[in-house]
Amino acid sequence: MNFITTTLAFLLALGPLIIFHELGHYTVARLCGVKVLRFSLGMGKVVWSRRFGRDQTEWVISALPLGGYVKMLDARDADAGPIAAAELAREFTRQSVWRRIAIVAAGPLANFLLAILVFAGLSMAGTVEPSTRLRATADNSAAWQAGLRGGEKVAAVNGKPVASWPELRWEIMQAIVDKRAARLDVTQPRGGQFGAILPASALAGLNIESDVLATLGLDMARPPAVVEKVIAGGPGERAGLKAGDQIASIDGKAVIDGIALIERVRSSGGHALAVAVVRAGAPFELAVTPEFDAARKSWVIKVATDSAPELVTVVSGPFEALAKGVAKTWDTSVLSVKMIGKMITGEVSLKNVTGPITIADYAGQTARAGPTVFLGFIAFISISLGVMNLLPIPVLDGGLLLYYSLEVLTGRPLPERIGAYAQRAGVGLLVMLMALAVFNDVARLL
Repeated sequence: MNFITTTLAFLLALGPLIIFHELGHYTVARLCGVKVLRFSLGMGKVVWSRRFGRDQTEWVISALPLGGYVKMLDARDADAGPIAAAELAREFTRQSVWRRIAIVAAGPLANFLLAILVFAGLSMAGTVEPSTRLRATADNSAAWQAGLRGGEKVAAVNGKPVASWPELRWEIMQAIVDKRAARLDVTQPRGGQFGAILPASALAGLNIESDVLATLGLDMARPPAVVEKVIAGGPGERAGLKAGDQIASIDGKAVIDGIALIERVRSSGGHALAVAVVRAGAPFELAVTPEFDAARKSWVIKVATDSAPELVTVVSGPFEALAKGVAKTWDTSVLSVKMIGKMITGEVSLKNVTGPITIADYAGQTARAGPTVFLGFIAFISISLGVMNLLPIPVLDGGLLLYYSLEVLTGRPLPERIGAYAQRAGVGLLVMLMALAVFNDVARLL
């Protein structure tokens, strides 16, 4: 069932993004008066086609779902044959260089526009996310050294307001990539504010693919360890625990929340635990001996506590949401370009290059997490698709834009012979990148 969900989520995410990208090319080509011969979703052999419109444009679905294309009337196409005199004005290469730039750039720009609209829509609809309230920090962590002790709420990072945990993580990731310190403006549990500095030295070398906040000692605050349910016949019931009891400490060490309770029991090794309990305001102590749960492969006392983080609903008005959408799309695009640059210089491992298998896996995970998370994932993939297509690699939109930029500067088009060599080099580079991405995907699975 997970495989089916993942496959459907992958197709549902990638299909609309490809269509939107190619519609960008198609729409601007039509506005510029260029004749469009074919609009294809997918690559390779045509499996379905229909013709519509005054120009009888062929709309097709092709066998390989990874990509798509818009075929325009082009004198360089060997299959085009002689072009009628009446059609010459609508041929692509006869358009001004600025029209050709607009047509080529329209695809990636359509992806950025889609991301902006999705982010803005999510902001207007409101998203329920973990708050920025912090859990108690370990005394050897960067967060502890910055003065954070737990219970504080982060209001901003380097001057940028953050209202939720994902926003907090995003801004710290930005600081990591930029190799700069992260200043956290925090509000203390009992009032008062101060700035906690995570120095650049603490952020240096962190892998943004990992849980960077946990590495720094930052975690979401959880409710106190209050027993919600006692499973009949379990160690907790036998020891006398009841619903409503708050676990204050185990073996003299404070238990700050439900997550800490689970961790302490799992690490007990089955030894009896001295559990300090507060019931109806009265403290007392119980001896609880965990038992091994073969299914979970861990020690348990069979009681349930609430370990969900504090949640906030982040809602924006139309104009604020649109501004947020633009800002998030821009920041994500810039971060993607910086990461590519760091891969080229060797500062970031090439293991971060991912392919269709990893994308499909994330698509399945986000689809199971709910529509809001899935739509956010689609927006991020749309940005990635836009950035990738703007890379100055021949055969990609960015390569064509490079050609046309040189034409603007020199006043003449790139010689066909040089263009042909560049195309072959671009294809080779793309094949190598795809091979690397698939290798990394398979390595992650293994």
